[in-house]
Amino acid sequence: LLLDNQSPETVRRWAATARTLAPGIEIEATGGITLENVRAYALAGVDFISVGALTHSVKAADIGLEVE
Repeated sequence: LLLDNQSPETVRRWAATARTLAPGIEIEATGGITLENVRAYALAGVDFISVGALTHSVKAADIGLEVE
């Protein structure tokens, strides 16, 4: 079950409901997750956390190579 762009409290409630209905379900939280709030999502009871900022908000590095 993918829970996208939800607050940690909403994720906690959905995770509890989902596990009651389907005990073996795997749950992933994504959307708006940062280093500042990742712990709250982890404590909400999910199995996986995706952080899109790792790919879409990365700063480019200016690297050059000269071959002679």
